[in-house]
Amino acid sequence: MKNSKRRDDALAAEYGDRYENSLKPTANALREYFVDLVKAEPRIDRVTARAKDPASFLKKARALTDGKPKYSEPLVQIQDQIGARIITFYRADVDRLDDIIKSYFKTIEFRDRIPESEWEFGYFGRHYVLVLPSDVKSAAIDKSSLPEFFELQVKTLFQHAWSEAEHDLGYKPGSIPLNSDQKRKLAYTSAQAWGADHMFDELFRARTAAKD
Repeated sequence: MKNSKRRDDALAAEYGDRYENSLKPTANALREYFVDLVKAEPRIDRVTARAKDPASFLKKARALTDGKPKYSEPLVQIQDQIGARIITFYRADVDRLDDIIKSYFKTIEFRDRIPESEWEFGYFGRHYVLVLPSDVKSAAIDKSSLPEFFELQVKTLFQHAWSEAEHDLGYKPGSIPLNSDQKRKLAYTSAQAWGADHMFDELFRARTAAKD
């Protein structure tokens, strides 16, 4: 038990130093990199990037799978120590940005996050694990303190708004668990957001086709 606490304390100290001195400035540089990359692209609502805060990192580092630690080397294996996000207007924009992202970055993983069942509504978004570009690595930062990869999420306005509200209502640390009726209301709202997202995208595509 004491050894485990010492390991946790050592990991917390090392990640805390990495967070302040390496990850935060690199996340800022990555945001500027993306802003420049998509500056000529239409219908980009916002671009953000952040370093994973120490509390979230340590919680993830302590995760267990079948009673055993999920990560033997969390500083190496946890891929979202730096995360970026691009918010677009429509689903068509998400598809359009895919070509740009894959042209400028080496892709390690790529997937569309969707609920497992067609009868479920919930989190939607496109996720990438990409190699961290050398252009955002400052010469003043020890390269060994930076992760090799970062996570990118590309979402529509509706996907982003719903996921932020859902996290705040149901998963924020210290929040009271939702009861059954509240869960149904959240599912109902999710279905409405999904429908609105699709309707706006269909209208956009139809009007774009009419112009052509």
